[in-house]
Amino acid sequence: MESFAKSAYAAWNGPMRAAWHRLAAIVLLALGAMFVAAPARSAPGLTALASRTAAPELALSDVDGKPVKLSELRGRVVVVNFWATWCPPCRKELPSLGRLQKLFKPEQLRVLAVNIGEDEETVFSFLPDPPFTILLDQKSTSLRNWQVKGLPSTFVVDREGRIVLRAVGGREFDDAATVARLRELLQD
Repeated sequence: MESFAKSAYAAWNGPMRAAWHRLAAIVLLALGAMFVAAPARSAPGLTALASRTAAPELALSDVDGKPVKLSELRGRVVVVNFWATWCPPCRKELPSLGRLQKLFKPEQLRVLAVNIGEDEETVFSFLPDPPFTILLDQKSTSLRNWQVKGLPSTFVVDREGRIVLRAVGGREFDDAATVARLRELLQD
């Protein structure tokens, strides 16, 4: 048993220890590169897009059957969130979207939460009185136009109708940095 301990100790002090040091160095370099490469004017969890492309049209009905068109909201900053009731990160971030909407006047910023593939009853029983607009995309047709890769996905559209920020995965949209970034967009 003593010889096993000696050989294990020798192995740790030799090639194994060197391998761990190399791995630690690689991880630290990768983390450092992530911070250096981060976009300059991004809020936590939001990625600034290099090119501001026109947002695809979004024309859907809300839970009351009223038609809503993104193009009619020009002049406002619009947060477009794609979600579903069966998605745990979606459920977790929805309250922060509600708090975000309450921080801004509807003439300044609108949150559009696009539910994917579910009916009015499912959505209404989940969120009976949301503080933002819920749109229903029962056939999931908007996913392709918006290039949604997973749920939740969120896009921020500036006052000219261009996509400027994106988030994939759950976020807290009412954190101070995000709110400050959205206020900057209102000044642009």
